[in-house]
Amino acid sequence: MTETPEIRLKRLSMRSHRRGTKEMDIILGRYADDRLVGLAAETLDLYEDLLEENDQDLYRWVTGLAPAPERFAGLIAEIAGHTAQSARA
Repeated sequence: MTETPEIRLKRLSMRSHRRGTKEMDIILGRYADDRLVGLAAETLDLYEDLLEENDQDLYRWVTGLAPAPERFAGLIAEIAGHTAQSARA
C-alpha cells in the first residue's frame, strides 16, 4: 500500500510531537507544524531519517553541544534556527 503525501505529513508530524523527551517534542513539534508542508520530497526523506535518531543526540546537535553528522548538518542548522526564532517570538 502506498502512503499518500497527506498521510506521510501527518505521520511525520505525529512522530515529531511524540518523541520521548519534552524538549524534543517541543523543538521538533514546532518545526513540523511550521515547515513540513513546504519541504521538498528529498528533505522529507532526510527528516524522516533524522527522526530515527535518539533524542539525546538530537538535542545535543540542535543546541550545538555536539556537532551533527555531516548528513544531517544542514537540516539540524535549519531546525536550530527555527528554534531560536521561535524562542524570540
